[in-house]
Amino acid sequence: MPVRRTRRALVLAAAAATLLPLTACAGGTQDATKAEDDAKAAPGFPYTVENCGVKTTFTKPPARALPMNQHATEILLELGLASSVTGSAYLDDKVLPKYEKDYAKIPVVAEEYPSKEKLLAANPDFVYGGYASAFDAKQGRSREDLKKSGIDSRLNIEYCTDGSSAVDDIYREVSEVGRTFGVGTRADNWVAAAKKTVDATAAALKGVEPVSVFAYDSGDKTASTAGGKGIANEMITRAGGTNVMADLPKPFADASWEQVVTRKPDVIMIIDYGSTTVEQKKKRLLDDPALKDVPAIKNKKFAVMPLSELVVGVRAPAAIERLAHQLHPELDK
Repeated sequence: MPVRRTRRALVLAAAAATLLPLTACAGGTQDATKAEDDAKAAPGFPYTVENCGVKTTFTKPPARALPMNQHATEILLELGLASSVTGSAYLDDKVLPKYEKDYAKIPVVAEEYPSKEKLLAANPDFVYGGYASAFDAKQGRSREDLKKSGIDSRLNIEYCTDGSSAVDDIYREVSEVGRTFGVGTRADNWVAAAKKTVDATAAALKGVEPVSVFAYDSGDKTASTAGGKGIANEMITRAGGTNVMADLPKPFADASWEQVVTRKPDVIMIIDYGSTTVEQKKKRLLDDPALKDVPAIKNKKFAVMPLSELVVGVRAPAAIERLAHQLHPELDK
């Protein structure tokens, strides 16, 4: 049944309608002025960055970031940006102790990747993916889809189209994220300290003969391993090793067990993550009769690295040092 309206109500409604354009116009002017003030108040802005083929201009730092992978989360926390993080997703293992207090205050949007609905419900203005899978178009989370919803984004440069394999990419990743959030000086300070750590490891390894390394991620019929494109390959090299699967043109790829046998690695680096423990992985390798003549198996030479350290993130410089000591126990003497 229609609602009856009095003549007085109609007059008031008409007056309000007359004022609406003026109000909207004033609001638009105020919004534009605020945007200009924000840009002026933030040194280093506007900042334009091209990331994995997507060019974005920031007039001010993101205020509600949603990192979609652990190393993305830890980069933000390392740069002191916990108050700018609205939620997190997809941890491979525990965050470092130094981040625990800040991380505990951040809502976990999803144990793995959030649905598009959950992502939008978190109301981010910036989504930061550590792996390309964070922006799955089939799930409605492509960077283009997010942009249509008014959300800026970044993909860790290890997973740009042409791949990435340099420790220098870590420095670039942290620097660009720092600039994006208006904390360029913090990022520069971290990069300087990280370079010292990497350089110190290189100095310790001077004159040391590299050992051949096979990285075992997972697998039974085939072995998921670190190829030659990703940061894991260069970390092995900088730690005094030679990746026996460096000819595989991907960050991670499948290799046959015959290749492992033929290439005779001195050390097997077990990548630790997920529900399968390091000891279970070791047992699988040691119990495989096909591998019995592989030097690493005969001599039980293993190194262990968490997956969260074998990515373009803030753990990598110290992880290179730890891996070097595992590959070369003589450094501890």
